Amino acid sequence: MNIKIFILSSGDYGSRIINNIANRGFASAIVGLHEFPEDLPEFIDDFNNYIPKDLPECDLILSLGLKGDINMILAEIASKTGAKSAIIEIHNPVQLPSGLQREIEASSNGLKIVFAKPFCSLKPVGDKIIDEFVKYFGKPEIEIEGERFVKKINVIRGAPCGSTWYVAERLEGIPLEDVELESGNKIHNYPCIASMATDSVIGDTILHLAGYKIKEAVKESLGFATKSAVVDESSCNGGEDCEYLCIEVCPNIKIGDNTIKVNDNSKAVINSASCGCCEICIRICPYGAIEIIEERMEL
Repeated sequence: MNIKIFILSSGDYGSRIINNIANRGFASAIVGLHEFPEDLPEFIDDFNNYIPKDLPECDLILSLGLKGDINMILAEIASKTGAKSAIIEIHNPVQLPSGLQREIEASSNGLKIVFAKPFCSLKPVGDKIIDEFVKYFGKPEIEIEGERFVKKINVIRGAPCGSTWYVAERLEGIPLEDVELESGNKIHNYPCIASMATDSVIGDTILHLAGYKIKEAVKESLGFATKSAVVDESSCNGGEDCEYLCIEVCPNIKIGDNTIKVNDNSKAVINSASCGCCEICIRICPYGAIEIIEERMEL
């Protein structure tokens, strides 16, 4: 990894990511680390009291597990370290309300900031520094070897928390038809410590989103899905009197994925690889045009 990383961390979630980055052979990329206590005030009047001293030169700032106003110090730290880019992970809805995210961006002073909710949804964004990090950590990408059973799984890019490697090691020997379901189970066993509280912005829990990402990686590697929401084109009214509510409510759409698109006939089409089977679109569709299908579907 050809970048220098400075980390601002708090709590168990931050520690887990730091340990995973180091354990994957990138400890030398971390040029500095500052740990904040978990009991910081949510609202801070004077940020100068919280800016670390003796800051190292760096390219990328990671904010891990930090909640509330303390994230407002990123721009000042960037000015002192020369950092051009920053990633703020969000694993709990109470960490960074939308209003605070806008305030952080408004005060960024040219710093490229990406809010990753969850961290394992992070994809290339066209920023060379962030994209260098995403070569190794972010939205999971794997290669599954085996004909009937999983012989081996190679992790190309893994969740920053380490869950992808954990899941991959525990899927060996599993029948290929069962890998999609089992990958979702294994991430709970890790355990994923993202919040189970429903996020009002995405309409789902952040832990569920993390599960969708590992299952998507499995489906993409296998070339088929075994469970997905599917639109009955004959029942879909193509946005008439609904303005594609399915797209509007899809949690994966809200975090930047292309889970539901509109085809040339103006009908909604669900990408089975990306679908997390949350069933929110099923409940919202006024025409009953969407249902869960459990069978092998080639991608």
